Amino acid sequence: MNVAASSLSEGVAVPGSSAPLGATVVSGGVNFSVFSKHATRVELLLFDGENATRPSRVIPLNNDKHRAYHYWHGFVPGLQPGQVYAYRAHGPFEPARGWRFDAEKVLLDPYGRAVSVPEGYDRWAAARPGDNAATAMKSVVADPAHYDWEGDRPLRRPPMETVIYELHVRGFTRHPSSGVAAEKRGTYAGLIEKIPYLQDLGITAVELLPIQQFDPQAAPKGLVNYWGYQPVSFFAPHHAYSSRPGALAALDEFRDMVKALHRAGLEVILDVVFNHTGEGDLEGPTLSWRGLANDAYYILPTDKACYADYSGCGNTLNANQPIVRRLIQDSLRYWVTEMHVDGFRFDLASILSRDETGHMLPNPPVLWDVESDPLLSGTKLIAEAWDAAGLYQVGSFIGDTWQEWNDRFRNDVRRFVKGDNGSVRRLAARLLGSPDVYGHEERTAEQSVNFVTCHDGFTLNDLVSYDHKHNEANGENNRDGADDNVSWNCGVEGPTEDPSIEALRNRQVKNFLTVQMLAAGTPMLLMGDEARRTQHGNNNAYCHDSELTWFDWRLLERHADIHRFVKELIALRRRRDVTTEGRALSLNELVREARIEWHGVALGRPDWSDHSHSIAFTLRRLRAWQLIHAMFNAYWEPLTFELPPIPEGHQRWRRCLDTALESPHDLCAWEIAPEVATPTYTVQLRSMVLLIRPLDPALRFTPE
Repeated sequence: MNVAASSLSEGVAVPGSSAPLGATVVSGGVNFSVFSKHATRVELLLFDGENATRPSRVIPLNNDKHRAYHYWHGFVPGLQPGQVYAYRAHGPFEPARGWRFDAEKVLLDPYGRAVSVPEGYDRWAAARPGDNAATAMKSVVADPAHYDWEGDRPLRRPPMETVIYELHVRGFTRHPSSGVAAEKRGTYAGLIEKIPYLQDLGITAVELLPIQQFDPQAAPKGLVNYWGYQPVSFFAPHHAYSSRPGALAALDEFRDMVKALHRAGLEVILDVVFNHTGEGDLEGPTLSWRGLANDAYYILPTDKACYADYSGCGNTLNANQPIVRRLIQDSLRYWVTEMHVDGFRFDLASILSRDETGHMLPNPPVLWDVESDPLLSGTKLIAEAWDAAGLYQVGSFIGDTWQEWNDRFRNDVRRFVKGDNGSVRRLAARLLGSPDVYGHEERTAEQSVNFVTCHDGFTLNDLVSYDHKHNEANGENNRDGADDNVSWNCGVEGPTEDPSIEALRNRQVKNFLTVQMLAAGTPMLLMGDEARRTQHGNNNAYCHDSELTWFDWRLLERHADIHRFVKELIALRRRRDVTTEGRALSLNELVREARIEWHGVALGRPDWSDHSHSIAFTLRRLRAWQLIHAMFNAYWEPLTFELPPIPEGHQRWRRCLDTALESPHDLCAWEIAPEVATPTYTVQLRSMVLLIRPLDPALRFTPE
């Protein structure tokens, strides 16, 4: 059926060019090109505005004039940036062969640089029979070259200097307490206003939860896709995060944000989702890829009428298929060259190791494409090295430059701080950058991205406040979300007015943060953990755009002690040394050069048994010729540790950190840290202590 009604004016396009893909503004008009191997005819639809319910022009792209190989293309004179457009693809509907053409459905351009979402957008109209032109998302012609970057470039900050802060663009400033003007709350512009806060905190990079255009309606009925892990475009910034109307405004406002962050010395890392799309399973909507080349874009099982699901979201992108490989690489190049981002965190990155049958490839072409691309050289590449179907590659992810989310750090640190048996030896490995996981690769310690919490799971406050998840508000009878959180509520489930329990929770929060910032590797903090942000025990809050997930800025006053502790801890972290003679050390070199000595409560006698809950170490700093002595007590009683003896004429140990003390004594600047005059130090129950002294008696404690 030809859904273009006769009342619509049919336009004409000259052949144009098959390259580049997408809508490209050139002299005199716009060139369009889209891939569709098995389509019999493609129509280019032009709309008069973002809320137009019908196309004003339908331009047929014919086999004889507008097709080269499997690319449909045409040049339309007179068009300019801001033109709303989409496609319809005619072809066979034969699910058994993997073909799902539906000429009634309006399709987004897979290479569209901007997306418009009409006021009446209806995700499920794209899943039901019938014309959905009135309620479909459409692409918008954009000309990225028309932006003044004012000399801005990606920062290329070395990984050893990096401290990452994972945040949600909307949730960061949406709460009324943010102090951001109402029209800017929850937007790129709102984030710009909070840059001084991020600078003061001391982090060096923001890792943004997905900002590529996603489907907000891809969530259970009555809820919303808040996290953004349902992409509908890999090139367009999410329109709803713009404080100004119009798809092109989102493009500019995102770049304004990047430029402002760079001016403040902060890098921008994008959480990208190249493992699945927002089209879901076989009951899902036809939004773009499914209607153009379903059998190319997705991994289909033997029964090609279904979708292989290694993502847990209904479908799996066929990442190592040549067309999809090019799409991924082109997207990454675009975000680096045109949008100036500094890096990417790849959601469920292990899926990119799978072939078209779902089996793991030893050398996945798409991953080597990304790693070896000269345009991406120096760009941070971070892998979530597992997927939802059991492929786990932490420590074995392919490539020479990839960093990895280290979930073993998360789990082992949680177990130690909680007081679980058998956790001391694992903690020691995590403190050293996980040489048991990464040492065989002769890479720097920063390969390990160390995190205790992230968007997926408990916040740090909830980790010490709940024994069990509380996801009832998600509408799935508390079945969703992880059951094993390695958490401990410190004696009461949820909020309490008991000062002793609150004090213990505060201490545990500081313990987690201390291990994270002292450990070798790249630390990553979750938005709001520095103020004990809570989600009231919900460990899977992907579907809530509410105060449950927003950063309540009033917590900064309520938990000013934790906020201060995090700031000082990051400052302590950033003063450490991880290079020698201007060269970054490999993980193994770092372990050797540091000359670490392990202890228990007695010097030189570490207790590695399964029933041990304490460990200490002495570490020689590489450049400053200082000694650090750290003591970790996860036991439920105080423990007295022997201190390394001080040679005659040398300065005493100074205590710069003790998580059992009240603020501001819990963490002191090195130059004012109090001396420890005794040969032992009593570390209180469930607390950590850090001492320091110079090796040279002539050295004095001065800020570095």
